[in-house]
Formats: sequence, structure tokens, C-alpha cells
Amino acid sequence: MKTIQDDPRIYELMRRELTRQQTTINLIPSENFVSEAVLDATGSVLTNKYSEGYPHKRYYQGQANVDEVETIAIERAKRLFGAEHVNVQSYSGSPANLAIFHALCTPGDTILGMRLDMGGHLTHGHKVNASAKFFNSVQYSVNRETGLIDMQEVRKLAREHRPTIIIAGCTAYPQIVDFAAFRKVAEEVGAYLLADISHIAGLVAAGVHPSPFPHADVVMTTTHKTLRGPRGAMIMCTKLDRLANVEGLDEKKAAKARNLASKIDRAVFPGMQGGPHENVIAAKAVAFKEALSPEFKEYGAQIVRNAKALATTLQENGIKLVTNGTENHLLLLDLLPFGVGLGRQAAVALENAGIVTNCNTVPYDPSTPFKPSGVRIGTPMVTSKGMKEGEMRLIGTWMAMVIKDMKNTSLQHEIREKVWELCEKFPLYSERKY
Repeated sequence: MKTIQDDPRIYELMRRELTRQQTTINLIPSENFVSEAVLDATGSVLTNKYSEGYPHKRYYQGQANVDEVETIAIERAKRLFGAEHVNVQSYSGSPANLAIFHALCTPGDTILGMRLDMGGHLTHGHKVNASAKFFNSVQYSVNRETGLIDMQEVRKLAREHRPTIIIAGCTAYPQIVDFAAFRKVAEEVGAYLLADISHIAGLVAAGVHPSPFPHADVVMTTTHKTLRGPRGAMIMCTKLDRLANVEGLDEKKAAKARNLASKIDRAVFPGMQGGPHENVIAAKAVAFKEALSPEFKEYGAQIVRNAKALATTLQENGIKLVTNGTENHLLLLDLLPFGVGLGRQAAVALENAGIVTNCNTVPYDPSTPFKPSGVRIGTPMVTSKGMKEGEMRLIGTWMAMVIKDMKNTSLQHEIREKVWELCEKFPLYSERKY
């Protein structure tokens, strides 16, 4: 049998990527470092097994081990989030959201989600995404002055358009999401509430962000980001469908209509995908066990402490932040005081200095998504490395220096050396070759 070393080009690129991750400060909020255990599960022999269906209801033989793996993942996720039902098979967040729409909507139904340029996600109804091609998408915004979700607008749009689903979830929102307020609106207009907690799932698990339960009917999360698991997703929901219309149905059909858990499962398989990736499901199970530990709760709390320390340092050094700070893992830098459309230039300059971020629009950005005026950062990865508030103050100071002088390559090289020295104090995967 061949090994990865027998493909020298790919092997070398993997080694280079390990070096890049070890020697840079990674601040992209949707990324994280998983444990060696999660890496091992992801690359295990479970990748060889096809297992269409669900535990003990498969279409292939040879399922005894994967049935147990998937059942363990489900039970751990239930404990972690207090969910009544969990589906761990979704490949990633985007198809998971589409599966939820498939379960609860018919084509042409209205969904109400957050605008992409205000901090929402593509799959929450952005015009170029399938979520807006198959469904009537209505989008809510944030307040122009505060940067906070405008719940008055959410309620107004919900009452006007009567959506089937209201989505509470964000990818570039630095504050606490008020799931209870969204539930009140959903109840008023007879809509389902979908909470997309992909970014904050680890914070919810750690108890440093309010849980979407019991407010949401359905909760979707990716399993990486703050949850620190493999690339993947899962869907959680209540067992019963509170909006099921059973009028005129016999007892058997009424029971089926009320079964929200079954609707979600059927929408994932066979509705959206075939065989699940059991190697990734095993890695999810491992990550859920890690997230149930007391150490993970401290990790989640440290993520928030680090984000706040980083925010304070940036502000003290003259960098404007959307919402004037953060209450979670994420910060959104507003670079409009330095000029329009400088987000990408800033992100490139920061990467040259060894600090990895992503450019991002800011609310009411006068520029375009291809040339945005902001930079999005987060603290999950640096926290996984073991960095704390002292390191955040160093990083924030370096970032501000680079942003204020983006064309100064000598400064970037100087800070790159300091970044390298800092990262050497926080080794990652020290025994791993790739």
C-alpha cells in the first residue's frame, strides 16, 4: 500500500501548510485547530465505508461499527446542546440549511434572513444562492448607527411577508443574538425559527453565549469554527412540529405531520445527499466528547476574553470596530476612516506581517464585496494555541501598526519576525509531520 510520501508534490504542500499554520497568527473566525484525536478520526479507515440510511436502518451490510459510531455522536450532541433530536450526517452548513428549507418549505415559500452585507450568510437568502432561487427571500438589516440587528425591522418584514421560516444567525456579527426576541416574532406570524449557530456553537456549548433552545424549532451548526471539530455540520430540532397542520388527517397521518425529527432526517437523506461520511461523523463524536469537558468551558470563556482584549487594544490604537466592540469570538474592523474599499489591501498587508485575516464588507459599505471596507477577525485559533490577553494586546498593537501604514513592507517584515518568535512559544502539532 502506498503512503502520502509516494505523492511528493501533495506531501510537500501538506508540510508547507503545517508550517504556515504553526508560524502565523490565524485570526479567521470561521477556522480553528482541531485536536490530534479529531485529525486521526477524520483520516481513519471509516472513510472506506458506505452507509446510506441511519443507524440500524441502512441499505448496505457491514454496518455494526458505523452504527455505533453514529449513535455515540448523536447522543453526545444531545447532551452538549440539550437537543431533543440530532442529525449528524450533513456534509457542511450550506447543504444543511438547504435540507431544513426542503423539510419545512415548498418552492416559492418565503424565508426571512439577514442580509449578507450586514453579516448574514449566503444560504440565508442571498440573491445568488440557491436559497433565493427556490424560495422568496426577504432580508433584514442592522441599525445604521449601532450595527445591531434591527428587531423592529425584523418584526415589520415578518408581518408584511409572513415567512415560513425566520433565520436567526450570522457570520459577521460581533454581538449576542437574542433568540427569545426572534421567537416572539416567529410566533406572531406563525413561522418556524431556524437558529444558525455555526459561528457560536462552541460558545453556546461552553455556556458563554445563550442557547437557541428552547426558542428555536430547528438549530443548524457547522462542527468546526468555535466547536473545534472536523469540517461538517449537524441539525438539531424539537421532536414535534409545533406548526403542523393536522386538520382533517387521520391519526396515522397526523402523527407523521407532527414528527419534525422525521421531516429533518428525510430531508437530509434521501432528500439532499446519499451516503454520510462516517469518518467525519467519528471525528464529530470525538469533538463532542472534548466539548463536554470542563477544559472546553474554560476554552470558550477564554475565546471571549481574548476577543475583548483584542478589541480594546485595537480601539486604543485608533481602529474602529463595528458595534464598538464584541460580545463573542468575532470582531469586524471598519476601515472607512482610512478610505473606501481598503479591506483587501489591509488583509494582504497583515498576511505579509504573518497575521491571517479575511477582508469583509461592513454594514452599509459604500464599496463592493470584491473590494470591501472591512476586515473580519476572531480568536478561536489563537485561543486553541494557548494564547491569552497579553498576547492579544501584542497582536492588536501590531495589527494597528500595519493597518495605519499598509504600504510599508519593511514594517511588515519586521512584525513578521516578531510573529514568528511569538508562535514558537505556542507550538502546534509538534510531533506531526503533516
